Amino acid sequence: MKIPRYFHLIGLIFLTLLLFCWPSTVAIANDTPLQKKWAPSVFGSEDQVGSINWIKPQKVLNSLKLVKQGKVVSLGKVYQNDIPAFGQRNWKLIIPGLPTGKLEGNNDLVYNDEYVMAEIGQIGTQFDGLGHIGVRTSKGDFFYNGNYLEEFGTAYGLKRLGVEQIAASGYVTRGVLLDIAGYRGVDRLPIPSGSDKNDPGLISISDIRGALSKEKIAPLRKGDVVIFHTGHGKYWGDDWDSLSEEQKAENRRIFNSGEPGPGITTCRYLSRSQIAMVGSDTWGVEAIPGEDPHRMVDCHLEWIVKNGITLIENLDVSQLLEEQVYEFLFVFAPLKIKGATGSPANPLAIY
Repeated sequence: MKIPRYFHLIGLIFLTLLLFCWPSTVAIANDTPLQKKWAPSVFGSEDQVGSINWIKPQKVLNSLKLVKQGKVVSLGKVYQNDIPAFGQRNWKLIIPGLPTGKLEGNNDLVYNDEYVMAEIGQIGTQFDGLGHIGVRTSKGDFFYNGNYLEEFGTAYGLKRLGVEQIAASGYVTRGVLLDIAGYRGVDRLPIPSGSDKNDPGLISISDIRGALSKEKIAPLRKGDVVIFHTGHGKYWGDDWDSLSEEQKAENRRIFNSGEPGPGITTCRYLSRSQIAMVGSDTWGVEAIPGEDPHRMVDCHLEWIVKNGITLIENLDVSQLLEEQVYEFLFVFAPLKIKGATGSPANPLAIY
């Protein structure tokens, strides 16, 4: 029997609708947060700030005792137009008109303003807040403490988990620098291949313990900010402005092609240590690719979504390394941007 041509047309339309209109949650849902009961948080069902809760007043007082010399070092890198950026992210600063304007008056005052176009919280040295990462489940996009994006997300900012919540108190606590490259006796850890759980680009629990022992500092404590030095940050170093455009392009390519860092096993260990935040001289903190190349950026889920542990990326730890300072008073507060997923960062190490 010959099937009428319009039957073929109806079938084609049906398949098109199926492909483009079928809910994406059905096809790619990850229900681990529901099955493993990632919510409510240990800090209560209404909590919006996560692991910063571990920084109690006594923790602040104890951390102040780490200041011996009165030295202050910036751990942030310079924001400028040609810095390495993930994907299509960018930072563009323009001063419209030179000068931008002039006030009326006898003193002839002129002024400059800048106009910035950027992913304000996800470029350069950056702070990843709790509204940055989520998991697509069969019930919706699950974020920290069981918040579903469909319920708190808007195009004009998040109604919950915005960085202004954490900015209200900020981080004043013990900072710990783990020089993993130095512990291994290398300048830079390699980018992992994604095919070997023992890859040298993966930072192990024994690396952490070994670095702490070599640095002769106390073990990780509740409320600490833990920072990794992998050496990968050299591709965006202090010599950036002296490089040719060709060298900058090559450095950006290598820098963004992957990065060494902790794999999921080590990330879970850090979560159990109840740290307040984790950072690195890399753009994503964790190993990319990690232990499982099919589960990209898995530590972000472990830290941010499951445990409310925030991240701080693209840190400059060169002066701390030069002076062999491995623990210090860490001070940082994100900008009070209501509903933002992240913030520019210029954290300070005081010792």
